This record gives sequence, C-alpha cells and structure tokens, in this order.
Amino acid sequence: MPARITDPEQLKELLGIPFTPEQTACIIAPPAPQVIVAGAGSGKTTVMAARVVWLVGTGQVAPEQVLGLTFTNKAAGELAERVRKALVKAGVTDPDIIDPDNPPGEPVISTYHAFAGRLLTDHGLRIGLEPSSRLLADATRYQLAARVLREAPGPYPALTRSFADLVSDLLTLDSELAEHLVRPEELRAWDAGLLRTLQDVKLTNADLRKVPETAAARRELAELVLRYRAAKRERDLLDFGDQIALAARLAELPEVGRLLRDEFRVVLLDEYQDTSVAQRVLLAGLFGGGTGHPVTAVGDPCQAIYGWRGASVANLDDFPEHFAHADGSPATRQALSENRRSGGRLLDLANGLAGPLRAMHAGVEALRPAPGAERDGVVRCALLRTHAEEIDWIADSIAHLVNTGKAPGEIAVLCRTATDFAEIQGALVARDVPVEVVGLSGLLHLPEVADLVAVCEVLQDPGANAALVRLLTGPRWRIGPRDLALLGRRARLLVAHARADAGDDPDRRLAEAVEGVDPAEVISLADALDTFLETPLEGGGDDDGLPFSPDARVRFARLAAELRDLRRSLSDPLMDVLHRVLAVTGLEVELSASPHALAARRRETLSNFLDVAASFAATESEASLLAFLGFLRTAAQYEKGLDNALPGGENTVKVLTAHRSKGLEWDVVAVPGLVTGTFPSAQGREKWTAQAKVLPHELRGDADTLPDVEAWDSRGMKAFHEAMKEHQHTEELRLGYVTFTRPRSLLLGSGHWWGPTQKKPRGPSDFLMALHDHCAAGHGEIEVWTDEPAEDDENPALHQTAADQAWPLPLDDTALARRRAAAETVLAHLDALAAAEHGRPAA
Repeated sequence: MPARITDPEQLKELLGIPFTPEQTACIIAPPAPQVIVAGAGSGKTTVMAARVVWLVGTGQVAPEQVLGLTFTNKAAGELAERVRKALVKAGVTDPDIIDPDNPPGEPVISTYHAFAGRLLTDHGLRIGLEPSSRLLADATRYQLAARVLREAPGPYPALTRSFADLVSDLLTLDSELAEHLVRPEELRAWDAGLLRTLQDVKLTNADLRKVPETAAARRELAELVLRYRAAKRERDLLDFGDQIALAARLAELPEVGRLLRDEFRVVLLDEYQDTSVAQRVLLAGLFGGGTGHPVTAVGDPCQAIYGWRGASVANLDDFPEHFAHADGSPATRQALSENRRSGGRLLDLANGLAGPLRAMHAGVEALRPAPGAERDGVVRCALLRTHAEEIDWIADSIAHLVNTGKAPGEIAVLCRTATDFAEIQGALVARDVPVEVVGLSGLLHLPEVADLVAVCEVLQDPGANAALVRLLTGPRWRIGPRDLALLGRRARLLVAHARADAGDDPDRRLAEAVEGVDPAEVISLADALDTFLETPLEGGGDDDGLPFSPDARVRFARLAAELRDLRRSLSDPLMDVLHRVLAVTGLEVELSASPHALAARRRETLSNFLDVAASFAATESEASLLAFLGFLRTAAQYEKGLDNALPGGENTVKVLTAHRSKGLEWDVVAVPGLVTGTFPSAQGREKWTAQAKVLPHELRGDADTLPDVEAWDSRGMKAFHEAMKEHQHTEELRLGYVTFTRPRSLLLGSGHWWGPTQKKPRGPSDFLMALHDHCAAGHGEIEVWTDEPAEDDENPALHQTAADQAWPLPLDDTALARRRAAAETVLAHLDALAAAEHGRPAA
C-alpha cells in the first residue's frame, strides 16, 4: 500500500504527541522481533498504537495484517479504539470515504483467549475437535464439576475436604494442568513415584508427614480431573484452559503457523509478563521458533503480580530466545522508562523499592519523571496506635480532600486484602463521602452480603457451623454466649448418641458406610438447632436437660423452622433462591432500617452482589446454589480477584485490592494496613507439598524459576520453606511497586501497632518504613508516628471491647424506632383492611 508517512517527526505532528527518544525508537523499529520493557506509566499503549500507525502509514503493512493481543475485553477495546483513532488522526484511514465494495481493513485486536478460540474454530478439525464445541461459563464449570463429584464412584479416602472446597480444588488443578500442558495421567504417575520414594523415608516432622497425604489426595483429585474432562468432551464443552492447551497443540503443526504468519504480518503482544507457559508455547509455536516474524511484546517484569494464577514472568525475560531472528540471533530488547503519570518524588520512592527487581531482570531501567515534574508528588505517612485510629486517619484524610474540592472519583483506597473493606466503607459513609467497593472478593466482606451468603451456606451444608454462628449472634437472632455454648454441647451430645447407637448395630454401621455417612465426621450445630422443632419450647421435655433460656428456645425453633422452609426451595433457580432468602430472613428490612446514607450504600452493595449472581446464572438455567457457593469460595480465597470487575464511572472513592489496581491510576491513592505480616504479606503461595490442588514445581513449565525440595528430610523441607518465603517476598515487592506507582500526585500510607484482636503489637512493615524514610528525607510529611508500645503494654482494643460492649450488641435505638414505626404502620393498614372487609354486607 502507498506510504503516507515518511519520517518520525511527521508522525509526531499528525498524532500531536511529543514522543520521547525511547518511544520513537520502539515505534519506528524495523519489522522484526522485539521486546519492550515498559515501566509503569511509560505510555506503552500509546507506543503500540503509534507503531501500528507507523507500519501502516509507511506502507510496510496493511491495517488488516496487524494482530494485537491483550488480556481483558476492556484492554482490547481500549487498544482497538486507540489504534483506530490514531489511524484516522494520522490520515492513514479516512472514515468519510468508504467504498461499499472495498471497505477499509482494520487491525484485529482481541484477548489471548478469544484468539485461541478463533484458532480452534478455524483449525480445530486438524486435531479432531468438532466446530460445535461451546465455551464454558463460570456457572457451568462449577455446576459440571459439582455433578462430576456427586457421580464419582469413589471411594476417595484421601479427599477429606468439604464438598464445596473439593469443587474449587478440582477446577484449580484442572486449570494448572492445562496452563502447564501436563496430562492428568502424567501427574498421577509422578505422584505414584513420589509415594514410592517416601516409603523408605523417615518422616520426622509434620511438614514431611503431610507430603504423602497430599500426594495421595492429588492422585485422587487428578482422577476426578479425568472424569471432569470426559464430562466436558461428552457435552462438547471447553473452558479457557482447554482453549489455550488445545491451541498450543495446534501451534505444533507447521502449516497452521505458516497460515497465521501469512495472515498477520505484524503481531503485538500486550502485558506479556502475565502470559502463562501454555500461552507462551502457543505464541512461540505460531510466530517464534526462529522464524524472525515481526512480533513486538510489551511488558514489565516488575509488575508481574499474577504468578498465583499461572503467569510466568520468565516469558518476558526469555522472549529474545523464544522469538529469535531467522539467523538465530536473539530478538532486540528495548526499554521505556519515562513515567508521565507520577511526580518525581513518588517515582523516587517506587525506584527505591524496585531496586532488587531491576537486578533480577534484564532491560529494566529506573523510572524517570517527565521534564519539569522532578519535584512533584507528595507522600504522607502515619503510624497510629490502633487499627481503629488508622481507619479514622484514612477516612479523615480522604474526607478533608473531598471537602476541599478533590473529586471523589480521583481517589482510591488500595488494600492488600479485602478484610478491612467493610470498616473503610463504613468510615467514609459516616463522613458523607461517596464510596464504592470494587470486585466480588470485596463484596463478600461487607456485612449485608456476608449475611446472605451465611444463610445460603447453612441451607446447603448442615456442617457450616461458622456461618450458623454468624447468624445466631447477629442483629436478628441475638443469641448470647451462654445459650450458644449450650447449643454446642447439645450438638456434641447428638454425635455421641449417634456413635453409641451405631456401635451396637453392625448392619446400621455398614449401611451408613455404604451411604457415605460418618456421624463422627462433623459436629453440626444445624442438627442441634433442628431438635427445637421436635422438643417442647419451654422446659419439661425429654431434651437432655440443658438449661437453655426461654427466649433462646423460641428463637432457635423459629430459625430452625425458617431454614427448613427455605431448604424446600433449594432446587429452584439460583436467583429465586436468593430472593426468597432475602424475603424470608428480612434482610432487606434490616437494610431499610439502617441510617439513611449507610442504607443506600448497603442496598447498592446487595444489588451489585445480586448482579454477580445473575451473571453467574445467566449462562446456565439450572445453576445451583452449591455451584455458586463454590464459585464464591474461590473468589474469597483468591482476594487478588477471581472476576474481572473494574471500577465504575461514578464519582465515588474506589475501595479495591492492590492486585485489582494494576493498569489503573488516580490522583490520590491511600494504602492502609502497611503493617508487619500484612503488606508485604508473610503468607506465602500455597505449596505443592501441602495442597493437593497445586501442581508440583518439577512438572511446571517454569520450573527453573521456582524453588523445590532438594532432599526429603527436615533440613530439605526447611530450606524449601525458606526459599518459598523469599519467592513470596519478591512477589510482594512487585505488588508494592504496582501499588505505589498508581497515584499521580499524592500517596497516603498508614499502619498501626495494635490490630483489632491481636495480643502482640504489629508495627510498621518494610513498606511503611520506606515511606517514613522517604518523608524524613524531605520528600513528604510524617503526619503521625506513634512510639512502639512498652513490653508490658496490652492491646487497648481488647480492653475497650471488654469494657464497653455487651454480647449480643445492644440494638441501635434509631434503627429500632424505624422498625417499630414501620411495623405499626403495616399493622394499622392491615387492621383497616380487616375492618373494611368485616363491615361489608353479606353476599
């Protein structure tokens, strides 16, 4: 096609962007393989769009011969829009001149998964895949996994976790196997070999003894994965993991690669540090392998925060070898290091944190501010005495900013986990600051959603004791500690009776074994609750003589009747079940009785949660409550974000996890919880030696980047645990770097000494100390810095709880008055209706 652009200065003029020399070098690089290590805020999307304009505008390639891949639909849409506008702005394509017979071509920009899906549609028959295969939605995945578990013949003696946990474990292991292109049979054989090895090993501590238990459980779980995959094949279903794994098989066929390289003369790979081993094998098989195809990968190893879900940062480091030139020389490595988002003083902080990361990865340079912004950006930090005081400091700081003209939508609160979301939301609402909690994992921590989920868990699983205790001690049933303890005693007595009854009857014990019933397996508070439907409500009954209070007996009976009634509708569609729970439990009434501002936020929160449930149920008309609870359990476990929910466009302060903030920016960012053990977190990645759902490191495609057990003895296990801690520290450093490069002008960081329930003080983490030192050097403000508590000091929060709060909590006077007024209005209306009906003349 004819050239419309001839030099880089012309491109700058046409697009109106003052590209830096680094950006220009990446944009006008010849059509050959290259990897761009793009630091935070360095304009990688702008560079990718401009590169397309340059290649198309100089006549080197037609628009439709460009392929761009990224991770989310939102990112793909943004990149496509940016490219489209850039082509129009540069005059390369003219939207006003459209020839119906010869429409202008457009670059193909999609997600990695959508590209794999297209590949299977076009070429799947080459590996025996029918074109009729459908993509599994989350609802169907969990539903099908639950069905496979229910129908599995067993026995599976090593699988001792709850049913809903096993649903999640099955899907997790299936995904890991697909991501690393390992067959379940290979895993079973590997674990069998490990068990043989461990037979002759003296297992001297708990960690070592856990390894054979885990290997045995993983072998059984791998067998269930085989059944799950067979069930998918029978129904012509694929999930995202299958798409990538099957597409990687297709990439092994030389003719498929040739066709794709002919179709797409230029390939752009976004966020390449987040690709999995299977995705790398797929892309290198099609466009790499010494073909010298013009592939440009863009990414930042310092922002590789998704290792927990299969991403391998080694893909970015090893790109020059995987996508070598045709003569065998490695691909070019370039860097973008000028950050045009954040002020220079904020970048100094981020660069200090990322020093060890830059040393680990080739081509990573320290971030530089835009010219003139060297002294911009402010850090404010605080170390408070208690967790409650820290929440107040964060909320007061944000409220002050909003009251002095800062738009709420320009502010975000980024937390390491979702644990504090409810308190942060409540503190901001109390100060009349509009606030939005982002993401499903965050919603699950808010009380109105947690109460709804607790009811659902009790309905589905009689052994969900923690959920039942939440309901019993909550604002509706208000059971005190004495009656709660007595209920626990009755539950234990029921188990003891069951054991005694079965002990003398071999036939009954055999029948229960066949049915999979083990009365000694769990002490069920729900079973104890049901006894109040069968015994007199007040004294005199043959009910083990436990001295329950009369009020507790009435409330236990009412709750038991309510749960029994709700269980009858468990087979109904998911949304019907949830709405019925809301209506029967009166949760919507509770929300209406809350103070006005809080009630509005809580109704909004509940509405957002029901939207998630509706989306889950939309693709599967028979989506069950059990499958949905398995889905929620996974979301809670991976607080880094199971779903891809992003902040809405409302002018509200956004509260979200640090993992979810990647790729986003705000003018002001607050980061609470910078305390020892929390951020950076001391909780490492789940270990394959203790978790059956985790693939052993030796079988992973990125095994070289992960520590492993060198010897099966206490010293070897200790070394493995220490190496995993170091690995975790590196991952936390990356997450900290992402978090502290989100703000444009102001970073608020805080911590505390005393947590809400801790007996030992926590104190500032390494991250908070880095903020303190940065501020002390004159680059920010230390607003509060409380001295370390004395050795004999005790947590004031524990004393405050003991002194000021009763259990159950006293009713809120305002909310109680609202309820009673509403009840009186309803009763008066019913009385009027009854009187009018009674006064009618007889027919």
